[in-house]
Amino acid sequence: MVHAPQAPCGGSLSDPTPRAQERNARSALVLRAAVLALVVGAVLAVAITGSVPSTGRVREFGDGLGGAAPFVWPLVFALISVVVPWPISAGATGLLFGTALGTVLALTGVLVQAVVQFWLARRVAGEHLRRRVLERAPRVSAALERNGLLASFYGRIVPGLPWGMVNYAAGLSRVRLRELLLGTLAGGTPKVFAYVALGGSFGDLGRPEAIVAISLLVILALGGLVIARRGLLSTDAP
Repeated sequence: MVHAPQAPCGGSLSDPTPRAQERNARSALVLRAAVLALVVGAVLAVAITGSVPSTGRVREFGDGLGGAAPFVWPLVFALISVVVPWPISAGATGLLFGTALGTVLALTGVLVQAVVQFWLARRVAGEHLRRRVLERAPRVSAALERNGLLASFYGRIVPGLPWGMVNYAAGLSRVRLRELLLGTLAGGTPKVFAYVALGGSFGDLGRPEAIVAISLLVILALGGLVIARRGLLSTDAP
């Protein structure tokens, strides 16, 4: 009689082996390295050629996008932030639209991304993503289960914690969408403003709004470290 292979105790046949997990980790590392290399290469190319556009020319480009640009940009922002860290997208938003309008557009883009990732995790994600999120950010998932609004707020302040991970973890937990969005507004607005202001002050970081933005980021980073030190959220996610 041929017996079906037995899964090891506490596991299943679908559980990834250590070797498979190592391959997945290497693939993720290679992908991040490739994206970083592209960004660094682009910066070096601009530095070598000396073709850095002035702030005025960049804003002229934003004006040339037409009256529909402010309505389309939040969607573009959400798409770009999938592969580019959102602070860079926020800085570009400030450079294109200025600090005031740019803050509104970037924050809207952050909320759009949160809704999409929350919905994907809750409606589309399989067991693999659920297990991966729980493994990479167990404290985040546990905190979201305890108090979704407060954990969402903390998740936007703690430095080094990917916002996308918070969105996915919220979708995989019992957090309500409105809790995620309210926590994002409360905890994320200061950071979004700061990065947008830095982008809007590109080329002149001595401007008052740039100084305020840098000071705000320092204060938020210190506050986030206090939150992480107390163990309210984990900062071990890459």
